Amino acid sequence: MRSSNPVFSRRGFSRDNGYAGFNTAPQAGYAQGNPYAQNPYANNPYAQQDLQQGAPPQAPTTTGRMTMDDVVMRSGMTLGTVAVGAILAWALLPISATSYGLAVGSAIIAFVLAMIQSFKRTPVPALILGYAAFEGVFLGVISEMYNSRWSGAPFQAVLGTLAVSAATLLVYKAGWIRVTARYARIGMAIAIAFVLVMAVNLLLVAFGVADNGGLRSFGPLGALVGVIAILLGAFFLTLDFKQIEDGIAYGAPKNEAWLAAFGLTMTLVWIYVEMLRLVAIFSRD
Repeated sequence: MRSSNPVFSRRGFSRDNGYAGFNTAPQAGYAQGNPYAQNPYANNPYAQQDLQQGAPPQAPTTTGRMTMDDVVMRSGMTLGTVAVGAILAWALLPISATSYGLAVGSAIIAFVLAMIQSFKRTPVPALILGYAAFEGVFLGVISEMYNSRWSGAPFQAVLGTLAVSAATLLVYKAGWIRVTARYARIGMAIAIAFVLVMAVNLLLVAFGVADNGGLRSFGPLGALVGVIAILLGAFFLTLDFKQIEDGIAYGAPKNEAWLAAFGLTMTLVWIYVEMLRLVAIFSRD
């Protein structure tokens, strides 16, 4: 099964290298593009040794395979690019109609780059870092706008994003949430329904049918929608964690760490934006 994120289109780890996204069991995900589909441990001395000792299969120690260090390094580079872009945009672009236009343009470019990467079979670091840079410009401008009206809102949103991420990781590692195929299907159905409802709401607001943002208003209803969106972000994080965990266990190629960084960055941006709106709602007089 393919892992997903807020745009519902990022590919999972490469099938051609024997890994097809997160799985519910070691045998799952090997059916396509893997010469060992019937036995994923065949001809793998590391897995055979683990099985003989009664231990779960571990990632191969050979070079060229993704490790947690690779994921951390690429994620740090991607998120660092977002942060640098946001800081520069905040410092160099004063609040104005022009900066707002640049923010919208940057968001569109970031979306296009994300879509291009999503439909590629292999990760392209330039596309991923380009996405991060333009996303950073967008976040920097809107964060400055929110801060001008609700002082400290971006800082609180960053803290909220870190808290949600840490809590999700804790719950995932503790085994309180099991990322199974059924869990993913139900979560994805809810996420798709949410996005469709938000798209309809946007159209209603654009044509003047719904006032004050409709479901995305700065009132109690908007707060409820924001909480749902953040919970969906936490759901996407669990999918990302599972994909990374399985990718390392099944020996995904080293360059696939860029996909892990890409997915984590998109999810964290989703959570931050929703957290920013939620902080603003609760900061209103």
